[in-house]
Amino acid sequence: MAAEIRTFPGGSSSVQKLQLIAKLEGHQDVVNMATIVKGEDGVISISDDKTVRIWLKRDGGNYWPSVCHIMPAPATAMDFNHETKRLFVGMENGSISEFQVADDYNRITHERNYLAHIAKVTSVIFSIRTEWVLSVGHDKYFNWHCSETGRRLGGFQCNSWCTALQFDMESKHCFIGDYSGVITMLKIEETGYKPVTTLKGHSSAIRCLAWDPEKQMLFSGGFDQVIICWDIGGKRGTAYELQGHHSNRSSIPVMGFEFRVRICDECHSVLTDADRVSLATFNDSKHCIMHMDLDEAQSQLLTSGSDRMIKLWDITDLLRSA
Repeated sequence: MAAEIRTFPGGSSSVQKLQLIAKLEGHQDVVNMATIVKGEDGVISISDDKTVRIWLKRDGGNYWPSVCHIMPAPATAMDFNHETKRLFVGMENGSISEFQVADDYNRITHERNYLAHIAKVTSVIFSIRTEWVLSVGHDKYFNWHCSETGRRLGGFQCNSWCTALQFDMESKHCFIGDYSGVITMLKIEETGYKPVTTLKGHSSAIRCLAWDPEKQMLFSGGFDQVIICWDIGGKRGTAYELQGHHSNRSSIPVMGFEFRVRICDECHSVLTDADRVSLATFNDSKHCIMHMDLDEAQSQLLTSGSDRMIKLWDITDLLRSA
């Protein structure tokens, strides 16, 4: 289920729904990640079937693979830099492969391998500002490498499997979510790291993290069916808990409250009708979502799932009403 923001239209019950644009079918196993190619009618996806695929929209309106590259192991994580067209793919064997995507998206060229981990890579991030490749894996390590030389610059060992990663390129702070439900915050430097703090709020493993660099807020979703918003920039240790899902969070929506909440009589008399109405509605995606990607410029939302399918949604009405 995907949550969407809507305004309170003076008591109207009208709800804006997501409109399905296309279904991308062809993967033979779970689609772990997919991303919309900015400025193009294209999608890049990775799967447990060991393939990296680039899908382009054809004249008939359907999406077909223009690239289907087979990896030596299941592809579990990726990051694509739209500016340089550099693609980084993490695998179940712990390695990360770097590719250069052609300008027409019809070819990828292998550039380098990073022997980053000795177990499954769960997240990889490329920072163009620092030329770092940051990654976490099931070997309990967070590592970062130089993308110009391939040299390992440093590492940090967590107490349990690392499951999620976010990085603030401006301040060079990283957030590492692990299987125990703890989020570790580090300050990364060229020659090492400095521990900053640990965030504890989940009662189960961290599934995903999302970072808002403008508001300096971190969102975490866990297997405990809870989303927590951490006010990092405020430096007050404030956390907001968002409820609504009935199974573990696999990807965090970038906007929206979820359910109506119970309030006491005293507060009820103060709040207006508009304040009391939930700002979220639910859309049935009709598939189990593993990952989400949003492109506000093209008004598109992408969902990929364990049913081997990728879906593209038109969210024009959603953004207009937000």
